[in-house]
Amino acid sequence: MAQLQIRQTKSPIGRKANQRETLRTLGLKRIGDTVVREDRPEVLGMIHTVTHLIDVTEVD
Repeated sequence: MAQLQIRQTKSPIGRKANQRETLRTLGLKRIGDTVVREDRPEVLGMIHTVTHLIDVTEVD
């Protein structure tokens, strides 16, 4: 399965609670944090929720 590199680019301050919780669930705690997750439907749903706060790239 493909891997996705997710990097937080914006702060969750002032955002809705579900968006802040989604960032935490993905493993992102602060601006500049990067995690690698599998390309799964659950992860894609979380990414869709916080698209405006993160950058996503595919990793080989």
